[in-house]
Amino acid sequence: MNFNLPKSTLLNKFIPKSIFFAKAVVNSKLKADFTDKIQKITWKYKISEETLWINKSDKIQEIEIFEINLKEKIIPKNVLKVIDKTIPYPILYIFTYENDYSYWITLKWEKLWNYYFSDWNENIEFEFNWIDIEKVFEDIIKKFLKNVDTDDKKFDEIIETDNARIFLEKEIEKLKSKIKKEKQFNKKVELNKLLLEQKSKLEQLT
Repeated sequence: MNFNLPKSTLLNKFIPKSIFFAKAVVNSKLKADFTDKIQKITWKYKISEETLWINKSDKIQEIEIFEINLKEKIIPKNVLKVIDKTIPYPILYIFTYENDYSYWITLKWEKLWNYYFSDWNENIEFEFNWIDIEKVFEDIIKKFLKNVDTDDKKFDEIIETDNARIFLEKEIEKLKSKIKKEKQFNKKVELNKLLLEQKSKLEQLT
């Protein structure tokens, strides 16, 4: 996992889990998840005006890169939420378990809060050589968008399209579940018709 970042961005700073207990509302179950599922949290890199010598923007002032060593090969999303609520800046996560790794990032954009993640051991080439930090962040997000065309499109448009994809995928799963449970033939036909319509919309997006 080589990010090809200059030494000025490297921190390698250990972060005690207790910091998040003090700054966020953490119940006993969350504390147990921090303790039982996470071995160590390391603040690996800081991408900012001072460390990478590129401009910040109104939306993105800096980006952090955290490495989180896991005690089991399961990524605790509830812990991720606590960290994201505590740290005001975007965080690119590297979750590691033994020799395996996975990348995660949270999109906090306008009113959106979406999680994007890679497969285990998926090689992603992140690019940090952009004119400002916002462009770095946008490019990181784009690396996770496998089913959306990102070429020659504005970032807001890309995210809007991806949100539509996420919504349609959820609707399709709900309809599949309803179809399995439905006993009446006529209603089943209507649900199947709606399912085909939603699948068609999804195909047009992707």
